[in-house]
Amino acid sequence: MVNPILIKKDDNPAFTPSKNAKRLFQAVYYAQNPPVEAPKDIPLLSVSEIVSKMAFYYEKIRNTVEYKEEHLLRKNAIERILKRQIVIERAASPGSKGVEIARHLLTELIRAAYLPNNIIPETKIDEFGKVIDKYVSLRRYAVEDYNSLQIKEKNALTNWIIALAASDLEERLGRSQVNLVIVDYMYQTLLDNISLDDVGEHETDREIQIFVAIHRSYLKFDRDMVSYILLKYFHPDWQQAGEEEIAYVGKNILAIKKAIDDQIDHPLASQLNRIVTRYTVFFQILNDVIANNPVKVYESFYQDPKAFSRMIKQAAGKRYREAKSKLWRAAVRSILYIFITKSFLAFILEIPATRLFGEEINPISLFINVTFPAVLLFLIVLFSRMPTEANSLKIIEGVREVVFEENKRKEPYRLRKPVKRSTFSSSLFGVIYAITFFLSFGAVVWALNAIHFSAVSIIIFLFFLALVSFFSIRIRKNARDLLILPPKESALSFIADFFYVPIVSAGKWLSENFSKVNVFVFILDFIIEAPFKVFVAITEEWTRYVKERKDEIV
Repeated sequence: MVNPILIKKDDNPAFTPSKNAKRLFQAVYYAQNPPVEAPKDIPLLSVSEIVSKMAFYYEKIRNTVEYKEEHLLRKNAIERILKRQIVIERAASPGSKGVEIARHLLTELIRAAYLPNNIIPETKIDEFGKVIDKYVSLRRYAVEDYNSLQIKEKNALTNWIIALAASDLEERLGRSQVNLVIVDYMYQTLLDNISLDDVGEHETDREIQIFVAIHRSYLKFDRDMVSYILLKYFHPDWQQAGEEEIAYVGKNILAIKKAIDDQIDHPLASQLNRIVTRYTVFFQILNDVIANNPVKVYESFYQDPKAFSRMIKQAAGKRYREAKSKLWRAAVRSILYIFITKSFLAFILEIPATRLFGEEINPISLFINVTFPAVLLFLIVLFSRMPTEANSLKIIEGVREVVFEENKRKEPYRLRKPVKRSTFSSSLFGVIYAITFFLSFGAVVWALNAIHFSAVSIIIFLFFLALVSFFSIRIRKNARDLLILPPKESALSFIADFFYVPIVSAGKWLSENFSKVNVFVFILDFIIEAPFKVFVAITEEWTRYVKERKDEIV
């Protein structure tokens, strides 16, 4: 039951918490004090603890050679397993059913420690099996109705459908009730605080764009997970879809995908993201404060109104420390990923290519090429800007705004109409950007030539310079998102951005395309993973058999 203290107080405090704030207090209290239920005698999915260690360490190795954000690891693992089961292994056995794939999927997730052992009920297999059958049918309808598509386009469509399936299954593994309340709380708050009156034809997209921005910012959904949210928006009955609706979606899949992509790449998305990111910080801190002691925090509104602000400041300080810790963890993972990849390219590609072109191997350039990317990333993280005291005061102000009726925002944020540049100005800016691109990389090439780098060494150095520059932006995102106060601009920072942005943009392009041809991932996915998983399964069956024989003897 919800603690009566959280709903009983009807005296007027110094500040009045809103209905949504009270609902959040109750949700947090309920999450911390769930009702005690009698244990149910139902079969649970179980795997060998010893054998699972092999799968666990395999996942650790794989996640090192393919950099992905931590909160997406399980969803990405689901997608990878589905792709292997549906596209590769299931092709050899057309009679396979979703329930068989679901059993393999859940077992592998437990072995790799993405799910707890002896906790997931076996009934989850049937639930997941029906979901997988739905997406297998969707894929069949989609591919059959678009025979004119090229092989590459069909493969891309298949990958997108499997990504939707992974997002669907990830959602069915459970969402925090507190997070669901916060998403609704944020949505109601931002509906009141964001106006699209001045953006003309985009006014009709306000609600869905706010909803998407919350999932992208607060829940950290990636593009595939947002696509799944939008699929449910366009087809509200999709989770319980029958064959008729699956066939309809499949036959119109390209139009539906375009509608989803248009919403994800909406002209107002960047403006909305900046606003929603601020409110994400407010709600994260608010959740931290309440979770510490919901009853005590609620009572502080009546007994000591200033205590709430002190709690917010303390929670913000803790967030700063956690962000710094996560920053270093992400940096270590990135450094390992870059160092392994860089060393591989240096000794497999750089040395043979240098000899092939009749050039001498320069030990200094080889050493710089191997160590510089990791050192550069380390230095960037070391000197990353962290939030200040003034930032904490802004967070206090923002949290009070969303909690108390008296502090509600008076004027909504008004989004500007997206700028439509003329052909001339777009061309002019494009030329200037191209000039800065060549100047930036040209200066680096000149410096490397001066210390006698070979052509091959220069190309590899530029490749990793761009990649590290992009990685540094990405891994600092969590810490940067806590900054409510915009950074002060100076002439030096303006010039630095002017020449640094082209390098970061090149790094983003390389990261997106290099991941598609990552030789380590290819080897792990297509050469090692399938036989390794078979070996793990056989080992577990053997372990179970030995245990049964031992029990018979006893």
